[in-house]
Amino acid sequence: MVGLGLLRILALVGLVVAAQPEDNASYDGTRIANRTIERTAQLRTHSIYAPYIDQDLQNRWWDFGADAYINTNKHIRLTQNKPSQMGWLWSRLPLTAHNWVIELEFKIGDKSTHLYGDGMAVWITKDRAQPGPVFGSKDKFNGLGVFLDTYANGKHSFSFPRVVGMVGDGTVSYDHDTDGERNKVGACTANFRRTTVPTKLRITYVKDTHLDVKIQFKGFDEWKPCFSADNVVLPKHPYIGFSALTGDVSDPHDVIAVTTSSVVLSAPDSQRNSLKKGKSFFGSSRSSSSGAGESDGGIFGMLVKLAVFAGVGYGGWIGWKKYGGLIMARVKGGQGLGGGLGGGAGGGFGGAGGYGGGPAQYGGGAGGFGGGPGMGWQNEKRQF
Repeated sequence: MVGLGLLRILALVGLVVAAQPEDNASYDGTRIANRTIERTAQLRTHSIYAPYIDQDLQNRWWDFGADAYINTNKHIRLTQNKPSQMGWLWSRLPLTAHNWVIELEFKIGDKSTHLYGDGMAVWITKDRAQPGPVFGSKDKFNGLGVFLDTYANGKHSFSFPRVVGMVGDGTVSYDHDTDGERNKVGACTANFRRTTVPTKLRITYVKDTHLDVKIQFKGFDEWKPCFSADNVVLPKHPYIGFSALTGDVSDPHDVIAVTTSSVVLSAPDSQRNSLKKGKSFFGSSRSSSSGAGESDGGIFGMLVKLAVFAGVGYGGWIGWKKYGGLIMARVKGGQGLGGGLGGGAGGGFGGAGGYGGGPAQYGGGAGGFGGGPGMGWQNEKRQF
């Protein structure tokens, strides 16, 4: 009974520990809105690096197509510097994390200093791998599109290249005439073409709450805030994609690396301030939500502690019950503690008394430890 109970407790603890974030989780500390990214855990199913493909010239987690091709030492080239090209790269699995960060390292541009275009896009959408006119992907998309636009279709008060974000509901078209200005959720001008440093785009999303976009193009680890938006609702379990398009003018558009991570967030500042007034029973005043689920490591730690406490309590209760039964059996069957393990004149394990035989056990006369008629294991057939 004790063994079975402990096995159940250990099984519960094992299940709770298995639900913990991945071992590659690391501290971040980035502020987003009124919260802090406490930890990130990379999702290899939605990340890709050189050499991009395996020995079968495929990737387990990603598909690419149309005019896209792979240089295993450098990049995934979505389009070459040729007119009328289109290429794409899409994740095979949907993104199940609620809160996440996608960091794209990309390169746009070659030797051309004029007459280039059109640009590339990052997609977090309900559908995947559907070619179309919006930077190589379908119009009227459901989800988020972030466009790295290098060609102005009309006159604007802002300059290009430009980063534009749009959230679609599956019914609204991208406005080519205004270069997405009409339906944008945010935008910024950034000269990310033909830079001397690696160009990167970082998209951070907190489920149904906040979207934040930053870009690196001036210096290493020098991130420029591009735009942010509140109350952004994206489809549940979207796919991640990248596409590019050239028309009469052209440019090479390259994906160099994609890193996607789930994130663990602190509680909002207001909630954290209120919790500082008193810690919980388990000594933690933190409340977070992770990309792998709605709760963070704190709730898992609490469950582990509860399981351990339950196991200790259960084991103590079983031990007390067994010990109490043993004492009662001795009192009832052995006329006091005199009827010990040695038993009476022949009550030992070995016959005439004691473990190895002889008239009595442990020097106790005819009654084992303390004398008296005793209670033998064999002669009187009593059990504790």
